[in-house]
Amino acid sequence: MYKKVDTGLNFVEREQEVLDFWKENHIFEKSVQENSEGPNFTFYDGPPTANGKPHIGHVLTRAIKDLIPRYRTMKGYRVPRKAGWDTHGLPVELEVEKQLGINGKPQIESYGIEPFIQKCKESVWKYKSEWERMSDHVAYWADMEHPYVTYEDNYIESEWWALKQIADKGLLYKGHKIVPYCPRCGTALSSHEVAQGYKDVKETSAFVAFKAKRLEDVYLLAWTTTPWTLPSNVALCVNADEEYVYARLDGKIYILAGALADVLGEGYEIIKRVKGHELCGMEYEPLFDFAQVKKKAWYVVADGYVTLDSGSGIVHIAPAFGEDDARVGRENNLPFVQMVDAQGKFVPECAPYAGMFVKDADKPIIKDLKSRGLLFKTLEFEHSYPYCWRCDTPLLYYARQTWFIRMTAVRDKLIENNRKINWIPETIKEGRMGNFLENVMDWALSRERYWGTPLPVWECECGHFHVVGSRKELSELTGAPEELELHKPYLDPLKIKCEKCGGEMRRAPEVIDCWFDSGSMPFAQWHYPFENKELFEQNFPADFISEAIDQTRGWFYSLSAISTLLFDSPAFKNCIVLGHVGDKDGIKMSKHKGNVVDPWDALNAQGADAVRWYFYTGSSPWLPSRFSLDAVSEAQRKFMGTLWNTYAFYVLYAEIDQFNPTEYKLEYDKLSLMDKWILSKLNSLIEFVDSSLGNYVITEPARAMAEFTDELSNWYVRRCRERYWGSEMTQDKINAYMTLYTVLCTMAKLSAPFTPFMAESIYQNLVRGLDCNAPESVHLCAFPVCQNVYIDKELEAHMETALSVVVLGRACRSGAGIKNRQPLSKIYVKSDKRLPDEFSALIADELNVKAVEYLADDSRFTTYSLKPQMRTLGPKYGRLLGEIGKYLAQADGSAVVEAVKNGGVYTFELSGQQIELGENDLLITAVSREGYVSEADGGTVVVLDTALNDELIAEGYVRELVSKIQNARKEQGLEVTDHIELTLDAQGALREAIEKHSAQLCGDVLCTRLSFASLTGKEMDINGSRCVAEIKKA
Repeated sequence: MYKKVDTGLNFVEREQEVLDFWKENHIFEKSVQENSEGPNFTFYDGPPTANGKPHIGHVLTRAIKDLIPRYRTMKGYRVPRKAGWDTHGLPVELEVEKQLGINGKPQIESYGIEPFIQKCKESVWKYKSEWERMSDHVAYWADMEHPYVTYEDNYIESEWWALKQIADKGLLYKGHKIVPYCPRCGTALSSHEVAQGYKDVKETSAFVAFKAKRLEDVYLLAWTTTPWTLPSNVALCVNADEEYVYARLDGKIYILAGALADVLGEGYEIIKRVKGHELCGMEYEPLFDFAQVKKKAWYVVADGYVTLDSGSGIVHIAPAFGEDDARVGRENNLPFVQMVDAQGKFVPECAPYAGMFVKDADKPIIKDLKSRGLLFKTLEFEHSYPYCWRCDTPLLYYARQTWFIRMTAVRDKLIENNRKINWIPETIKEGRMGNFLENVMDWALSRERYWGTPLPVWECECGHFHVVGSRKELSELTGAPEELELHKPYLDPLKIKCEKCGGEMRRAPEVIDCWFDSGSMPFAQWHYPFENKELFEQNFPADFISEAIDQTRGWFYSLSAISTLLFDSPAFKNCIVLGHVGDKDGIKMSKHKGNVVDPWDALNAQGADAVRWYFYTGSSPWLPSRFSLDAVSEAQRKFMGTLWNTYAFYVLYAEIDQFNPTEYKLEYDKLSLMDKWILSKLNSLIEFVDSSLGNYVITEPARAMAEFTDELSNWYVRRCRERYWGSEMTQDKINAYMTLYTVLCTMAKLSAPFTPFMAESIYQNLVRGLDCNAPESVHLCAFPVCQNVYIDKELEAHMETALSVVVLGRACRSGAGIKNRQPLSKIYVKSDKRLPDEFSALIADELNVKAVEYLADDSRFTTYSLKPQMRTLGPKYGRLLGEIGKYLAQADGSAVVEAVKNGGVYTFELSGQQIELGENDLLITAVSREGYVSEADGGTVVVLDTALNDELIAEGYVRELVSKIQNARKEQGLEVTDHIELTLDAQGALREAIEKHSAQLCGDVLCTRLSFASLTGKEMDINGSRCVAEIKKA
């Protein structure tokens, strides 16, 4: 009737069987189709780049991204899940450069842009099969047969439409600005890209002495953290309102901010004080003679951006390499000097440094200044510096002509839409994302690269530009065929007649930021607005997205930005932001540290369900994970192992009895206390899990499922197992089977979104194996619905109290060194409430005691050891502490504790001084009186009577013997249903006990004949008495 269940934790083979079943029967496709008339629930898949291998962090994102859509599908929603591929951008170009053995833009152009583009198109699919295999193995369900691909012409055309809409609103412009620039990649980066690449670095700053003109031995002292910018210096800047000083030191006079004069060290003398504005116009000698300028340069200006937080209060100005520098330069009509080329190297005019990368020039420049007496001192400092997130090159702030989207014009709308999103955790809304939007900058859109969506802008020399919004428009304006591929270099030769001057318009040669590609996926995946208008409107905005925290300034931002620009709406309603996956010590994984975990190591060793379960339960999704194979194993054992073994237990006995649950029904009124309790707990769990997942809460319901499974196995099944052993199919046995069957089938459905493979295995054996009319897969079932009729909160509360008493009782036995198999006469319970008799009977049976007695006062069994709390009493009674300790050692501990509880005070006199003690003034330790052991937790105290009489000892002998014989049966390979013949060699009190309780012994071990004889062989220690047993199958 049932397939035999292997109780081992080797889930990997089982998962492959399930995976094959899903594919052969198209279960994913059916899960979408069967809900075609249901309400829509839209999930957007953030597109990965297929030219890089998936890592363990991608398993986390896929685990979270799969869970919610599975849950919503089981709730009856139609949940289309279109996979996507992010195919443009620098990573692809860098990979192709490596393949071809070329380096940089000049060599790309020598190779040929068209063949280079073709290589890029091939390269993006390098690891496609690896991504698909990983997605399959972690049970990530998405439509990978019909993905959106960002390099396809339909996708690009939708982006062109979007850019035309943005331009028509006056939000697209070309500007000459200081932009973050990667000299390796030869292109500008947007502010949200820069935010992803900061590193903490140690560098050398310099205090540089600029020689004042016409003043003997007078120097303006400026501080710079970028010595490489000094050859491009054209001015010095002070704060007009701050005080500056002339300070004499070692025969020279230095001018700097008075508040920062201590940077001079010891021995300086202030000889003059002035305001910053009095320094304006003072000229100085340039540090280098490289620049030939036509405008006035090398003099002091003033601006409020100069602060006295650090440095010298004087800043050197190089308008080509900083936003504030550029503004100060414009406002003071300073010359524009740029001694660095597009590769980040010094130009030929800088003879000593020509061809040198700027960051490498810091030390030679400092050395040169020192040799000429112009270096006052250097200072090592650590700061956060932006690196290219693609190629890991230090970025420069560099003056470039770039196309921008005017995001500052829609800042308020961005913030308003952001506040409509349910961010998880909530702190992202006003924190990481909110702060970023408050300081949003115009989007540097264009990239001076090759493999990307071409910027659809045609420019005329008269200054007019036109944005093309479709292939049809392009064909009409240029005569090019509509099927022309929308990439460089095919578009570059096309020209348009200028509608303003009649001149020839050429396409701007840049491509666009690939983040615009991924941020356009809500509409571009459908080729909107050219087709699928209804599909887009049905699926916008998304109900749910999820990616790692770095995407707040990546994909999350680009989605929000484009959606606000085009539709004045958020692009998504709910977003779970994921933390990064660290190693077992929480350290970020990296190749050079050797702590990178290959996802296949975990997937092949423990299986996908185990890895998924670890990510759900290890910590809240937004917190960093401490990933290790050991942690995965532990998570697997606690939940999956426990649930699987409980399922195996049911199958074992149901198969023996040929129990078919479809022939019976669950009759609540006939159920036992334990049955009603577990059904109440189950339905409370369903209510909690359903509510939590509906609100995108994952960790808490997963942990609640693990806690329930532990109670199911270690309390319900363990307490009820004897109900399955009888040979007759009594009503109680039917109740036990039906209750456990109901719980297991429900748990399969409840756990299906979390551990989809194990849930399917259990469901197929318990449900489909017995009923071919049941849904084909657990993932085609409805999510469990809480049946309130089964919930009994009073019953759950009573059982919780009983369990707490049992835990304390076990602790008493452990403390006394008495096994649970040894019966005892009584336990005493002091609790806020007395439990009904059936719970007391349950406690007595579990703790193997004859009776449970409730107490209002436990003082006759326990007293208290008291010591003074030095921390609180020391300041009050100092010299009397020793005497207080002696007093407490002989005091009535129970009386003292009674006096101080609930905020009371215990008072006594010592050496003529009244002493007052509160509960916080005492170190209180409960001490049991002789013959008793006690344990307490909160308001509950359990006292165990440890006295043994002859009858208790005899019963203890028999229980210990039963345990040893059961183990011997297992060692001999006997089945649980096999009956045996038992011969024992036992003497004295042990034999008397066996003879007295032989019926109990034989019943417990399925013995049909018991005899005594002299035996040789392995001896058993039965509570200190010798016994030898011979077991034969009957």
